[in-house]
Amino acid sequence: MDDESRGQGSHTDRIGTRSITMLVSGTLTLGLLLLMLLTPVPYAVQGAGPTFDALGEVSDTELITISGAETYPTSGELRLTTVTTAGGPGFPVDAGSVVRGWLDPGRRVLPVEGVIDPDVTEEEQDRIASQQMISSQENATVAALSSLGYDVPAELTMVGADPTMGAHGVVEGGDVISGISSGGTYYEVPTYQALADVLDQTPASSTVTLEVDRDGERTDLEIVTTDDGTGASVLGIYLDAEFEYPVDVQIQIDNVGGPSAGTMFALGIVDRLTEGELTGGHVVAGTGTISLDGTVGPIGGITLKMYAAERDGAEFFLAPAGNCAEAVDAVPDGLQVVRVSTLAEARDAVEAIADGDTADLPSC
Repeated sequence: MDDESRGQGSHTDRIGTRSITMLVSGTLTLGLLLLMLLTPVPYAVQGAGPTFDALGEVSDTELITISGAETYPTSGELRLTTVTTAGGPGFPVDAGSVVRGWLDPGRRVLPVEGVIDPDVTEEEQDRIASQQMISSQENATVAALSSLGYDVPAELTMVGADPTMGAHGVVEGGDVISGISSGGTYYEVPTYQALADVLDQTPASSTVTLEVDRDGERTDLEIVTTDDGTGASVLGIYLDAEFEYPVDVQIQIDNVGGPSAGTMFALGIVDRLTEGELTGGHVVAGTGTISLDGTVGPIGGITLKMYAAERDGAEFFLAPAGNCAEAVDAVPDGLQVVRVSTLAEARDAVEAIADGDTADLPSC
């Protein structure tokens, strides 16, 4: 009996020791797993951000307000789309967030250096994004007003030139453009659109004479133009433009940065300043930078922006032509994507949507 009792006692002791060992090992493993999941990793996680109606309100304030010209009632929605980004200085992500990002179709995971310059501080990122948003709003206003026939006087001052184009080494910072000669004809340049119109009519690789004010003296600069991709000309100059707006346009949106809302801002301004309802009551979302001459440029995160548009009820999505290769295989069900290259094409597309004539709209 005593031997049997001792045997049972020893067996119980062995079970207890094993259990304790397994418990400690499991606790340590769990702790290490949690530590790994919570440790910052060199990745960025992007998600489909909120969308905003350019014809609506944000925090009880109209996103676009216009004075100095007659405005008209609108209907439907013109939704600009956004992407949220976590990762990099000030916004580190942990391994758990990365794993969730891989599993969520509304997110994507990228090496942080592919999204954010790791040498740029959080404050610098915010400043750059804010400057891009201000420039986007300015470009949208000029492009929209110019498309509606308004003259937008501007003082066009050089701040530099593309080192791969003809203006490099010819123009100087501080030069102020007053005119341009092309094909033997001189044109004054009171507006940016006037300069753009001349270059649109000038074949690429032409020699033009740019008339500038340099330190108070008139100077003529000969520049060989570069192809803009359509056979027309670009100078390859960077400008700081000071505009005199014939109509006061204010765009109010907080906590959103970057240049990608320009096209939708411009459409919103056009809709407010033209009779009729541009969308015909439809919900149209989109994205794209906008230049002063109304060119729609590509952006980042197109697949996430389409996801956000579909999530928030959009029926149609205006996508920059430069993003079509990325967008074509990721279009959400129920969303019709329309390819646009200019503000004029974007407006034509929205008007076709309003008329129900969407079968022939160009897609990606």
